[in-house]
Order: sequence, then C-alpha cells, then structure tokens
Amino acid sequence: MTADLCLASVSPRRRELLASIGVRVEVCPVDVDETPRPGEAAVDYVTRLARAKALAGARRSPLPTLGADTAVVRDGAILGKPRDREHAAAMLRSLSGRDHQVLTAAAVTGPAGLLDAWVSTRVVMREIGEDEIDAYWATGEPADKAGGYAIQGLAAVFVERIEGSHSAVVGLPLFETAALLRRQGVPLWSGAFQDGAMS
Repeated sequence: MTADLCLASVSPRRRELLASIGVRVEVCPVDVDETPRPGEAAVDYVTRLARAKALAGARRSPLPTLGADTAVVRDGAILGKPRDREHAAAMLRSLSGRDHQVLTAAAVTGPAGLLDAWVSTRVVMREIGEDEIDAYWATGEPADKAGGYAIQGLAAVFVERIEGSHSAVVGLPLFETAALLRRQGVPLWSGAFQDGAMS
C-alpha cells in the first residue's frame, strides 16, 4: 500500500480514524517533550504540540505530515496521563458527576505550509463509584490515556453525553482534519466524488 500521509504518532486510534476517511498513512513516530509551559493555556499547549509533532515527522518523510495532541481540561487545568493508580483514581474522581473539556489540535505540513486547527468538546460524566474506578484501573486501559480514561473504550459507560466532536475526544477531529488534508492535497475517500468516478 502506498501511503499518502506521514502520521507523526504511534496512536492506533488516530491511525484508525484516518483509515475511516480513506487516508493511507505511514507511521512516523516522533519524540516531543509534552511538558506544559508555565502559565500556558490549554489550547496553546495542544496547538504547540500538534505543530511540533508535525514538523518533527516532516523531517523523516517527504509526505505531508500530520501531528495531533489531545488534552483533558478541568477548570482550566490540563490533566495528563496518570503517573500511577492513585493519580488515575484522583483524576477520575475529579471528573465524576460533572463536565470537563477535551481539546484536540491537528497540524499538517505540506505544499500549503504548516496548517492547524483545534476543537473543544464538552464531556459530561455520571457519578463514578470507587469500586468502578478500581475495576477500571485493573483493566489497564487508563494507564496511558489523558485524563485517565478512553471514551472509545470501556470508559464509554461513564460518559453521560458529549457536546461537540466525538472523534476529537478519541484523538483526532475528523471534520477539521479532513479540511486541512484537502488543503495539502492529501486524497480522502471523498475525492472519488470530486473526480466524477462515483457520480
């Protein structure tokens, strides 16, 4: 399979999301320091990291390159990946029975330069019991997830509703990303309509 895009991420979720819109990718892992800067706003943080990942990946591939970053934000504070069980439990307790924000940014290098977009989604969680938190940690799923949960996985049962982009919470805002990719000349499945092949 010939790739049309370099994905500067090892995330299987982002790879699957891109495949769902017909984008063929090669995976180009990058190493970017994800430490927030002092006083950095969450939207600036995710945008900076998405751009840094895209630029780092572009140094490894001649293809247009996509970088993305997602942050779970509660009361303006960025909740990263849990350090351990207690940290994950504390984050889930802080999200239980209330809403929070998920910010996701995408950046794409290519002929049009470095383009980026970001999306904010409101996530409302039901009350989560201590026994559920313990059982969820035991599954191993929250260990490497921002905010200590994965909406596309077992934690879906904790989510009462969302307002915004579901795919952005999973890891990539598909509507906005597709627009960036089209501007960089990356073919999507919808390109078949544009050239008349499916008209």
